[in-house]
Formats: sequence, structure tokens, C-alpha cells
Amino acid sequence: MALFLVEASIDSENRTKTAFEDKVASVEKNVDQSELIEVQVSSEFNKAFFIFESNDEEAPKKALESENLSVTLAKEVRIVGQDLEQAKQEKGKVNYLVEWNFPEDLTMDAYLERKKKNSVHYAEVPEVDFERTYVTEDMTKCVCFYDAPDEDAVKRAREAVKTPVDSITKVSRN
Repeated sequence: MALFLVEASIDSENRTKTAFEDKVASVEKNVDQSELIEVQVSSEFNKAFFIFESNDEEAPKKALESENLSVTLAKEVRIVGQDLEQAKQEKGKVNYLVEWNFPEDLTMDAYLERKKKNSVHYAEVPEVDFERTYVTEDMTKCVCFYDAPDEDAVKRAREAVKTPVDSITKVSRN
């Protein structure tokens, strides 16, 4: 089985915690031959990031679309920084999500080497806990999950590890 990142936008009628939680419960119950590993939703409840373990990306997409969640991206990913079991246990710990769209010439090996080399610098920003990253297998983007006091702290952490930011999303704690 593979991991898939599926991003979805949420229509204005469903931008409450209760409405979103109901949709997630339905998705989790009805997704075929897949497991919902975690979901992070923006604090405005307008965008969600789902991680599924599945044999194919179509089943998670169909489950989201059946709940009127508009899929904006679906890609195979690998987890970096934590193992999958840790991620399952700590999925409610994050409160910021960083997206970085990779440059075209970055390879997975180069990314992993860079991450290994620079991750020690997270210690320079002790108020921020890096949790995990999901890297698309096609090397187009990654989403990184953090527990931090505020957005500025996340930016300082990213600067410390010399890694760009394309966007930062404050997520609702589960």
C-alpha cells in the first residue's frame, strides 16, 4: 500500500468544525480499501489535507468527492521525519502546515540528504517542534507539519534549516 496526500477545498456551507468533522467521519467510514491516516484542516475550515494509505489514489478521491469536498490535488507521498505509526498517534499535535513547491532539479536523494544535514538546526528554534513531512514521489512539493507558538516561529525554524516556504497554514487542532 502507498500513502497519498489528497488536498481538498471546503465549500462555504461546510466551514464549521462540526460540519467538517461529520464529513471526515463519513469519508473514513466509506472509503474503499483505504485507511485515513490523518487530516489537517485550516483554521478557517476552507482547505483540508488528507493522508490516506491505499492501493490507489482514486478511492480516497471518490470518498472526498462523495462528501462534496473538491479535490484540488492527489499525489503519492512518502513520510519523512517520523514513522507512520508515530504520525497516527501524534496527528492532533500539529498546528501549522508549511507547503514548499520543489525546484525542478531537486531529486529525492538530494532532498533527503539536505534534510538530514539541516535538521540539526531546528535546535536553534526550541519553541518549534518539527513533526513530519510528506514528500510527493514526483518531487513537486512537500507539506511539513509543525507544533509552534505562532507563524513567525515557524518562519524562523524554516530559516534555521535553510528551507523555503511557499505558504503557511494555521491548522485547527483535532
